[in-house]
Amino acid sequence: MKMSRLAAVAVTLTFMAAGCSSADTATDEPSSIRVATFNASLNRSAAGQLMTDLQGENAQARAAADVIAANSPDVLLVNEFDYSGNDAVALFNDNYLDGQYPHSFTAPVNTGVDSGLDLDRDGELGGPGDAWGFGQFPGQYGMVVYSKYPIATDSVRTFQNFLWKDMPDSLLPRDYYGDVSDRLRLSSKSHWDVPIDVNGKTLHVLASHPTPPSFDGPEDRNGKRNHDEIRLSADYISGADYLYDDNGVRGGLEDGASFVMLGDQNSDPVDGDSVAGAIAQVLDLPRVQDPAPTSAEHGTDTADFADPTPGDLRVDYVLPSDDLTVIDSQVYWPNQPEHPSDHRLVWADLEI
Repeated sequence: MKMSRLAAVAVTLTFMAAGCSSADTATDEPSSIRVATFNASLNRSAAGQLMTDLQGENAQARAAADVIAANSPDVLLVNEFDYSGNDAVALFNDNYLDGQYPHSFTAPVNTGVDSGLDLDRDGELGGPGDAWGFGQFPGQYGMVVYSKYPIATDSVRTFQNFLWKDMPDSLLPRDYYGDVSDRLRLSSKSHWDVPIDVNGKTLHVLASHPTPPSFDGPEDRNGKRNHDEIRLSADYISGADYLYDDNGVRGGLEDGASFVMLGDQNSDPVDGDSVAGAIAQVLDLPRVQDPAPTSAEHGTDTADFADPTPGDLRVDYVLPSDDLTVIDSQVYWPNQPEHPSDHRLVWADLEI
């Protein structure tokens, strides 16, 4: 499937050293690969600032790269990486990750894309709350998938433009949004299915970053959106017929396909502000394994939010399909006073 109608960017970086290829980077026929997710907080307050920072030596970007290097994932989703095409993606790989990832994928997201509507009902147009996803400029809080294995670019599916109204029995708060309800996009950033070729076997990386279930009012519009964004992932895994991607192709994941769902879901199974049962929509699926990774002192929590509320929460997930063997899984919570993000990297070693 060609992405002719999607302004997406799939980057394939090549090593020029003699004898170096993707097969060399990803060792021949490994018994396992390490898959990770990390909300690295590589977002900035102005468009282009991240790219400027990555051209030089930036302390926060270096600290994020050190976290990644310490865990050495083969496949990595980075949340909150400002979208600016392929430039920033390549700069981070080349200048901070030592060129370890010859393949990557990024694409436009809804954050900061002006809707032309007064979505936050403040009486003004054009603010960050009036974007299809909250953001100060298009691409803020974007995503990128880095991989040591080839990405099947032509088979990538994205769901940036899927309309909330088209989800059956959704929690869309029509009383709040009124006449504009039918124009709302569901995904606050985007939802991606990125197929990766692991020595001839396809692993579907299902990437997303639902909106935080807060910063709203009694209508709970963000909590309901978070719930339904997570449901989109659950329904995609279940092969729901109602779904359509940005190329107009309908349906969800093919039955029996191997996958791993990655991302900051902004939903804890027990605590926090999310709608009850939001993340359980995925965790309770028969096809999903929950390794429930831990760190030594923080249990399964993956985010160090402000105390006392919301406090530490489990919001970042690596969830493989039931046909994959989980060898090990962990939350990387280093004992250091400064950290590049309020989230921690989560990884799982999988037999493919």
